[in-house]
Amino acid sequence: MKLAIHHDTIYRYADQVRASIQYLRLTPQDSPRQRVLDWALELPQAAHRQRDGHGNILHVLTLDEPHQAIVINAHGHVEIDEDCESENDPGSPLPYLRSTALTAADAALREFARSVCGAQRDRPALIDLMAQLYQRMPFTPGATRVETTAAQAFALGAGVCQDHTHVFLACVRSLGIPARYVSGYLCAAGSERLVSHAWAEVWLDGAWYSFDVTNQLARPERHLKLAVGLDYLDACPVRGMCRGGGQEQMHAQLQVIPQQQEQVQEQ
Repeated sequence: MKLAIHHDTIYRYADQVRASIQYLRLTPQDSPRQRVLDWALELPQAAHRQRDGHGNILHVLTLDEPHQAIVINAHGHVEIDEDCESENDPGSPLPYLRSTALTAADAALREFARSVCGAQRDRPALIDLMAQLYQRMPFTPGATRVETTAAQAFALGAGVCQDHTHVFLACVRSLGIPARYVSGYLCAAGSERLVSHAWAEVWLDGAWYSFDVTNQLARPERHLKLAVGLDYLDACPVRGMCRGGGQEQMHAQLQVIPQQQEQVQEQ
């Protein structure tokens, strides 16, 4: 599957921002599952490009002059191998056994993981864990916030893709299996819609396998990966801070054009 992608993110502020810094993980990389044909960022000014501790491509955008809006545009063409089930990674998976404030497993999460998986630590057991987790936590927009932890979302019994991923990571790591957070895009089945999304990757049998709790998918046939990390804060596409500005409004727009078609459909 070949996609032409346009992702616009616009921040507007009630008052002038004196200075701001944005950390952008908006650049996909080549892997056995996805091939980046071309990709570019259009930014208010040049950003410093580097690698972060997880190997993601990170652009640091610093604006030192007063401004009331920031426009970030990412666009390019990517080809996805829909039949590729797993990916290798030269780095060690062991750092992804660590929990964070957002993914710490409490007693309820540890008991849930053990009750579902028992002594099994294989892919079928984790697919079952994914299915039972979604039954306990149906997709519920607006039920949580960005800072909601895995334990809080699980106790609430509701959440969105970020919460599903955090809870799944907490459960899997409590079983002694490395697992990491993935941010990217999902091409909705049967349409040209592209949405920002989050899912998990788990290290099994020497490779990373995907688990999309929200969509109950164990194969990333419609997923375009941007970044990985221990949790949302490590991998979110845009994260920043500013001095001044007052109330902030953020607007995001995604467009996708399958290579064989010309029509654009907006989210």
